[in-house]
Amino acid sequence: MANRKTARTGSRSVTALPNPPGMISPRKSGRPTRHTAERLHEHILDIATGLFLKHGYGLTSIEAVAQGAHISKRTFYHRFSDKAVLFRAVVNRIIDRLHPPADVPLINAGSLQENLLRLAQLMLQGALSPHGLALSRLIIAESARFPELAVIATEQGGRKEAITLVSGLLVRHARKEKLAEINTEFAAQQFLQMVITIPQRRAMGLGTPMMREEIETWAHDTVDLFLNGCRGNDHQVKQE
Repeated sequence: MANRKTARTGSRSVTALPNPPGMISPRKSGRPTRHTAERLHEHILDIATGLFLKHGYGLTSIEAVAQGAHISKRTFYHRFSDKAVLFRAVVNRIIDRLHPPADVPLINAGSLQENLLRLAQLMLQGALSPHGLALSRLIIAESARFPELAVIATEQGGRKEAITLVSGLLVRHARKEKLAEINTEFAAQQFLQMVITIPQRRAMGLGTPMMREEIETWAHDTVDLFLNGCRGNDHQVKQE
């Protein structure tokens, strides 16, 4: 047959059949490709994330991660020097994934109110997501063991970026919106607290979690209250 190859071993002829359709020829042993190594790295982080979020840092062992990922401890240590390094990698990846997609604009050419409402909705979406809530619980539980986690959450978790965006919006729209002379960075920090704190606390069990409609109303009402405060007492009197 034309597709068969004949190999001679000793005194016997051995006929090699082609691989069945759909079967990939075994890869020669050696160093894994970069793509394979990256997939394994992400797989380990997937398993570790589930264990850390479910059991916390103290009750999650390297053995459990290795067993869940179906790898040896030697393979684990080739990628992560210890559990603390793995934990930091997990936290960093969760924070990165809480960011809006790169193609989602955070602000646009709309009004100050429209942009603040958009930012409020994006912040609530991330803070109230399952991973956002789990990350908050994890940071609270492990803050004594890993004090740098709060810094990581602030620097990389979008909080610093949000403060910069809100502060910039206040400066840009100050004259048009007749805003009072305020410390815009301080005002931006208060805006984040107003938007996130109570909905997140309720979602974490300190009260009844908000329904979707209530969250939407919360975002609108918070933006209105914040803007009234930024405009000062004169605006309040005129409104009345």
